[in-house]
Amino acid sequence: MKLMRMGNEGAIVPAILDENGIIRDLSSIIGDIAGDTLSRDSLKKIAALDLSALPEIDPATRIAPCVGNVGKFICIGLNYTDHAEEMGMDLPPEPVVFMKATSCICGANDDIIIPPNSTKTDWEVELGIIIGKEARYVDKANAMDHVAGYCVINDISERKFQLEQAGQWVKGKSADTFGPIGPYMVTKDEIAEPQNLKLWLEVDGKRYQNGTTATMAFGVAHLVHYLSGFMSLQPGDIITTGTPPGVGMGIKPDPVFLKSGQRMRLGVEGLGEQNQLLVNYSKS
Repeated sequence: MKLMRMGNEGAIVPAILDENGIIRDLSSIIGDIAGDTLSRDSLKKIAALDLSALPEIDPATRIAPCVGNVGKFICIGLNYTDHAEEMGMDLPPEPVVFMKATSCICGANDDIIIPPNSTKTDWEVELGIIIGKEARYVDKANAMDHVAGYCVINDISERKFQLEQAGQWVKGKSADTFGPIGPYMVTKDEIAEPQNLKLWLEVDGKRYQNGTTATMAFGVAHLVHYLSGFMSLQPGDIITTGTPPGVGMGIKPDPVFLKSGQRMRLGVEGLGEQNQLLVNYSKS
């Protein structure tokens, strides 16, 4: 299933994309795509519906973030062997963990706002994991029982804030709109092998990233297992799993960074595409 949330803030409704590409309103069935509605039983209930009986939603409606009320937005750094190589960094012996503020979350096609004083805003297409069942100290063999599904994430980063100023990476990862998720959450039953998905990203039509999750150092099951040993994972939490090579900072000899007026397109195989315009921050 492809579960969505449609509409502007304050008027978002849960939705589902049917087999004919029609967006159907789920608000008579569930309150939101969030929390307990991501449980196995809830997803089974949705899967059993006659979707043709549900109202259609105008496809011109804004696509909202595919999961609501996200408690934690957990990120994994340097998780692709070929990305670590392009950055000139050693592959870490265990996952590098940091956070994005949940206030950075936005819809898949929303404008991306370049913050004031930003000089090195960068892109990162990533596979996102959405938790459906609480995970606490789970072993790797059972880790996938806690996954509800997957989505596309653009882990937008301001490299100056992230790497050249004192403190943690979170400062360069958390500006408003730096976390577009979606367009939809694809339930895990539709993704047979999450470790063999193509990822790509373009800026103004130029392909910069063209990778595969096969080069992830730590896969989906390992990450859920590993993170659950340090914090409980709750339904609706999101884990973004790292990016393949081709980020702007890694381009040699001269890095490339994003500017207002440019447009990004990106996607993950089976999970849809995002399309975003870069704009400068304005107080108005």
